[in-house]
Amino acid sequence: MLPGQTKAAGQLFYGETVKIIVMRKFFLVQLIILWGCAVFAQEPSAGMQVAVDGKAVFVKKAFAYPYLLFLPKNYDHTTTEGFPVLLFLHGSGERGTDISLVKKNGTPGFVENRDDFPFILVTPQCPSGEVWDNERLMAVLDEVIGKYNVDTNRVYCTGLSMGGFGTFSLAAAYPWRFAAIAPVCGGGFALTAEKLKNIPVWAFHGDADPIVPPAESESMVKAINFFGGNAKLTLYPGVGHNAWDNAYSDPELYRWLLLHKK
Repeated sequence: MLPGQTKAAGQLFYGETVKIIVMRKFFLVQLIILWGCAVFAQEPSAGMQVAVDGKAVFVKKAFAYPYLLFLPKNYDHTTTEGFPVLLFLHGSGERGTDISLVKKNGTPGFVENRDDFPFILVTPQCPSGEVWDNERLMAVLDEVIGKYNVDTNRVYCTGLSMGGFGTFSLAAAYPWRFAAIAPVCGGGFALTAEKLKNIPVWAFHGDADPIVPPAESESMVKAINFFGGNAKLTLYPGVGHNAWDNAYSDPELYRWLLLHKK
């Protein structure tokens, strides 16, 4: 109590002070929530990557992944011919809740500096401690296809390391959805290779990879071709796990993807 206050007045003063503190904390929390929403509420602008929260679709007790969305600088929602889509799956080191991490490696890190990049680039983020889930990935892809001017005959997938495994897995689960795939330092299950026989595959791997042995890519390419598929592998001599710098900086990869349609 303050000097001269009665006990009742002191209790009232204390109660009002607590209310003010609680209200301040409440408004601070609301501001933090609004700030977080704002990060994922930007309107996409051609030539820029924006964050999308992925909460428009609920799959298997979870929302679709949050993702970065890039629209080509010449994007036009009114053109008759839609735009090709490239789904990019990051590796295990970019998992988490900080969406900017997905720019660390590969195409998402430089796409905004490429005036002529022709794809709608979709880069989801996998939560910490998890691996790619095919249904949630397709929910992301379907959301983009539903909102933007997409040529569904030119949908492609690529990914590095964990994302390379995810690329093989996703295409095997939904082979009718992809025109071509490009897994980088990844691998898969040879038992699924027959499902990939109608999808052109260009795999990349460092021949000195100590983390994911190049045999992982070699066995998948060999198995796909055994079933009459169209798969090829580029091995980088003396390169370790980081095959992505070589693969994604090569313009021929993107030209090759665009050669293929469903």
